[in-house]
Amino acid sequence: MNVRSSEQTILRERPESPAERRAWRDGAAVAVATSAYGVSFGALAVAAGLDVWQACVLSLLMFTGGSQFAFIGVIASGGLAAAPAAIASAALLGARNVVYAVRMNPIIGRSWWHRITGAHITVDESTAVSLAQADPRARRVGFWVTGVGIFVGWNAATLAGALLGDVLGDVRAYGLDAAAAAAFLALLWPRLRSRQAVATGVAAAVVAAAATPWLMPGIPVLLAAAVAIVVGWFNWWGGDARTEAPR
Repeated sequence: MNVRSSEQTILRERPESPAERRAWRDGAAVAVATSAYGVSFGALAVAAGLDVWQACVLSLLMFTGGSQFAFIGVIASGGLAAAPAAIASAALLGARNVVYAVRMNPIIGRSWWHRITGAHITVDESTAVSLAQADPRARRVGFWVTGVGIFVGWNAATLAGALLGDVLGDVRAYGLDAAAAAAFLALLWPRLRSRQAVATGVAAAVVAAAATPWLMPGIPVLLAAAVAIVVGWFNWWGGDARTEAPR
């Protein structure tokens, strides 16, 4: 089984409940916004010295946008001699997917092909859309719709960007990265209903923003995740969970 098989499975299981329909809408919207950013990666990868086929293979096999941009960023600044540093940066930034995988394991399905395929498309967006849903089945639908949609769209956009890079000019000027960030904010905003959630988000954002100019790619993300874990673990602003009314 492969990603296409997973997509066909989801298509056969048409959502019937409002929660599942919402998961489809959320997943499709995020997939479109994120996939568009793949044009930037394709163009920047070729500008960094990669061939078209190398850019496409990188998207097919690595498929973690942040790690891909970190990889080509280091390659662009140091050439092939910087390959070890590029690989280290990409691996460090991709380490967050291990944490996602632990959380998504009971959601994606129990069969071996669900796990193999799901592991490859467990990224920021598929995890965020899935966990934004309240219904268990809607979470599964959101994960697969988002993951498969981005995988197909991202790779198609990478090819387009790599082929049309010279025609497009400086793709960073189009602001495609802002579309992906806006999609994330739309998913995050409804969850900011308590002091604990707001404090966690603000603390993580401040740490990541402060560390980014000084540390190699990947470390600021991990530091932000560590801050979120600490704030959530000690529940500094969450009040007494036992007496808090359910939301």
